Amino acid sequence: MGDSDVPKLADFPSNQNDEDSDGWDEMEATGGEQTTCLFCSSQFHTIAVALDHCRTEHNFDLLDLKTKYNMDCYSFIKMINYIRKHKPEPKTITESCSVLWEDDEYLKPGEMESWLMYDFDDLGSAPSTPHYAIDGKTPISNITYADLQRQIQDLTVQLKHKDSLLHTAMEDISKMRQITRTIIEAGDEKLANSSKINCVGSIPVGYDSEYFNSYAHFGIHHDMLNDKVRTESYRDAILKNSALFSGKTVLDVGCGTGILSMFAAKAGANKVYGIDQSDVVYKAMEIVRENNLHEIIHLIHGRLEDTQLPEEKVDIIVSEWMGYFLLFEGMLDSFIHARDTHLKPNGLVLPSKCTINLIGGSDLERYKKYIDFWDDVYGFNMKCMKSEVLGEANIETLSNEHVLTESCVLKEINLRDCTTSTPNFSANFELKCLKKGVLTCFVGYFDTFFELENLVAFSTGPEVERTHWQQTIFYLKNVINVEEGDVIRGTLNCSRMLKNVRGLKVSIVIGDDKYEYRLD
Repeated sequence: MGDSDVPKLADFPSNQNDEDSDGWDEMEATGGEQTTCLFCSSQFHTIAVALDHCRTEHNFDLLDLKTKYNMDCYSFIKMINYIRKHKPEPKTITESCSVLWEDDEYLKPGEMESWLMYDFDDLGSAPSTPHYAIDGKTPISNITYADLQRQIQDLTVQLKHKDSLLHTAMEDISKMRQITRTIIEAGDEKLANSSKINCVGSIPVGYDSEYFNSYAHFGIHHDMLNDKVRTESYRDAILKNSALFSGKTVLDVGCGTGILSMFAAKAGANKVYGIDQSDVVYKAMEIVRENNLHEIIHLIHGRLEDTQLPEEKVDIIVSEWMGYFLLFEGMLDSFIHARDTHLKPNGLVLPSKCTINLIGGSDLERYKKYIDFWDDVYGFNMKCMKSEVLGEANIETLSNEHVLTESCVLKEINLRDCTTSTPNFSANFELKCLKKGVLTCFVGYFDTFFELENLVAFSTGPEVERTHWQQTIFYLKNVINVEEGDVIRGTLNCSRMLKNVRGLKVSIVIGDDKYEYRLD
């Protein structure tokens, strides 16, 4: 085919009024804007060619840097702004032992240029192509028409080969599914017990993304911040004991929107490090800058167990790690890791103590709507659903009028020396009945203490102001009629779930009856 046979590309006018465009379209491989080298005045038609130039002429390999510093798109933007501002020699960056653009000032918007529009996440995504291919394609300016023909032939052969591999893989997957099903049926519990995953720090971070992604939704942060009992207790514990924070270094574990970090900064902390694996931390960075606290507060996106902090040891660790029934979600593990790894000797942890409590409840109307509902569903018997419903612990608010017994403490947790085995415990309980009634459920909740000079504490129980944690309700299959003064005795066992270490399995034994519940 001659040159005259090659169809010409039509010139399509750009739609400048496209309402769907937000002004941040990524740089395309064939864009007409000139790209200036990061270290000299050379200009190129594409970022890809410019990157090859940097690699061959300046010994500056961006792919090597991405791997060396585990860079993401934010780090790339900061690096570009750093280079444009300080104009360093290439070897200053490539031979450095640490990231030179760590400061968040390099995220501040400056003069817009093509480098900042480059899709950094796609760098090196196609290993069989040159480093700086865009969307898996070699820059057109670097290849000839004959090269394209050879690449098409090679790709056709590869495609046929991969089709064959895919067919084989599908057959293997089918076999593995059957094998896995057999293993699970034969001894799932034994297999899970032999697993090395016994705390959240041992979960591969890729498998834990669902948990962290749940905190990227801003509704949950509204609920937590709007919980005055929770938020004001932390505020009072920090600000009413500001002398303890003055000039100190603080670590905020699971910082979320950064509210605790900002309380610590307001109390006089010299430096505050906040860390969170959820993407909400990027919004927290904006919040910190908007409140002019960016010189004190340094926020880090990452999982604590896998991240090296700027300072190895801190004076104070603060964290709102508590979940339903206190221990659900397993964030206590991360708090313990922070304490054991990063806290100075005689350092301070906030909160310092928590208790898990149990109380008896009587709400016959709710019981009938939730449990007895299955006896007659539009004229059909669905009683088989009861076992599933009764096996789930519910997160609800029990009103004070439905409290039937006194409360008792099941477990006291000292945050200064507890371990990751804390979720596995057994406790006997005695609950004295305050009035005559029908025991329909047991109710779990927790109290939290900041044991400081100015003591602060709060409860999540049914007899005080409601919190976003509410209470954990364990409904009984066999309700119990009681008289005032009766004492209900039993045992509660709590343990991590075998397949999900963030979840909990709870069993309650009363006489000959044993009830099992799950929080997952």
